[in-house]
Amino acid sequence: MAPSDPKYRAALAIAQTLRDAGAQAFFAGGCVRDLLLGVSPKDYDIATSATPDQVVGLFPKTVAVGAHFGVSLVGQTVSDGTAVGAGIEIATEVATFRNDGAYSDGRRPDAVRFSTDAREDVLRRDFTINGMLLDPLAYEATAGDAAAAVIDYVHGREDLAAGIVRAIGDAKLRFAEDKLRMLRAARFAARLNYRIDDSTAAAIHCHAADIHQVSHERVRDELTRILTEGGASRGFELLYSLGLLARVLPEVVRLRGVAQPPEFHPEGDVWIHTMLLLEKLPPGCSATLAWGALLHDIGKPATYQPPNPRVPGDRIRFNGHVEVGVRIAEEILARLRFSNEDTAQIVALVKNHMRFGDLLEMRESTRKRFLRLPRFDEHLELHRLDVESAHGDLTLYNFACQQCGADPAEELRPAPLLTGRDLIAAGYRPSPQFKVMLTLAEDAQLEHAATTREEALALVQERFPLIPAVPKAAS
Repeated sequence: MAPSDPKYRAALAIAQTLRDAGAQAFFAGGCVRDLLLGVSPKDYDIATSATPDQVVGLFPKTVAVGAHFGVSLVGQTVSDGTAVGAGIEIATEVATFRNDGAYSDGRRPDAVRFSTDAREDVLRRDFTINGMLLDPLAYEATAGDAAAAVIDYVHGREDLAAGIVRAIGDAKLRFAEDKLRMLRAARFAARLNYRIDDSTAAAIHCHAADIHQVSHERVRDELTRILTEGGASRGFELLYSLGLLARVLPEVVRLRGVAQPPEFHPEGDVWIHTMLLLEKLPPGCSATLAWGALLHDIGKPATYQPPNPRVPGDRIRFNGHVEVGVRIAEEILARLRFSNEDTAQIVALVKNHMRFGDLLEMRESTRKRFLRLPRFDEHLELHRLDVESAHGDLTLYNFACQQCGADPAEELRPAPLLTGRDLIAAGYRPSPQFKVMLTLAEDAQLEHAATTREEALALVQERFPLIPAVPKAAS
């Protein structure tokens, strides 16, 4: 049965219009692979023999997003399926068949030649499982029989059935054209739990050193997809075995072989522990949580201390690994051009992941401040992943969950009893010490030692007595 979601209907309508105008039009790329796998595609891409100018002429709501390469976004209004018949606007990528020239920058062709040959267009694509076309009108006519509507010039269906990621044509040439395809090979193999064809893997090994030619932003986005689309642990194992991880994240490679105290980490070294965390990340998890899981112990290799043989019962230690990890994480995130917002959250996850160990001994005010950290749900989830990938004792996790439910928002972040204005009104002169005074007042408020402004002010005045002004001598 053919899908009924708005994106499919928008793409089908566009394909029908192109066909009516005498052009070829096929669904192309990942959506075809997903339909054959019985997975609902996130998006639908259309490949057509129509030129970019013809596409613009047929569809008034068209934006050229890669005019040089014949790529446009076509807006199509479709019904949202409700009884009132409200319309929603869907943007579908439409690309003209083309034959690419040389890729001197390792990302985009220097020149393209538009074509009317669908096979010629397919042969420039990356992997066989992404190189199939699907006739949308035949697909619709057969009530969603993808196998009957597929056009396959590259044996993609065979590789899909065999679970193989294989480059189209000469693998070395495909990776020379766009170095990012090497990371994409690992991503598809990880997400689909496929193996990478031997010749394709050999070509990646050959070109791995060239990954530095890809922009940091593109590398970041591809690594994030590996972390969040499913199969993150397998993805990073593949990146390591293919020689790519040492090029893009050498700090993570250093986790390998770093032993941990078995009484806390019976699972093994820091790499094994981290891979177990990644294995537990669900598809669709937030990027910040995923990167927090990857980097939470990134400071351990630099702070490894073996047991002191002269101290009976001494163990492996990582003193200061959180502080060192924060610094390394900041360097990685800056290098990969993460946004300030994402950087702040990922660094916070690294910085606070060990604080759960102090949860039972925290003062009430300290605990409440901890529980009200921004996006605390991610801190909590990282702790669960961390524990379940190590000793498995969820006592502190369960306590934190209970406290989160016991403390309503107004208890964790109440309106302050005392402000800087109140301190000035009481006779204090503004100074950096105001922060200490207000923290003292908030501590008392969070611990219910002060419930009114007067009580909070009295505590401050007791700790920080006002010094009477010395009268000036008469002249």
